[in-house]
Amino acid sequence: MAIAQEHHAHEQAQRLPISSVANHLQEILGQRLTAVIADVSDAKAIGKWAKGERTPHPDTERRLRNAFQITQLLVQTESSGTVRAWFTGMNPELGDRAPALVIAEDPVQVLQAARAFLANG
Repeated sequence: MAIAQEHHAHEQAQRLPISSVANHLQEILGQRLTAVIADVSDAKAIGKWAKGERTPHPDTERRLRNAFQITQLLVQTESSGTVRAWFTGMNPELGDRAPALVIAEDPVQVLQAARAFLANG
């Protein structure tokens, strides 16, 4: 079951338009946290992407899609508040760094940390 959920989250992350990805992240994580994950200084850019008014740089789009996949995986069993806390909290699987800060450099490690969190929940 978990593998099927993970495949579904991956497929959605790749297939959805970036505006839908940005909108979902904005709803679950908020503009500011999504901006941290995307590594952009203007949090309002998230709203513009969500509305389809602008498109992010390809590296930024990759970060957003990775965050979306992990968020989709987590919200299947956790509340939005728990998912936000997970992205911002010190994570022992990531050397006590916040997933929101690690995702740009090592999304696979953040995905593994999310799997560990769900397995221990």
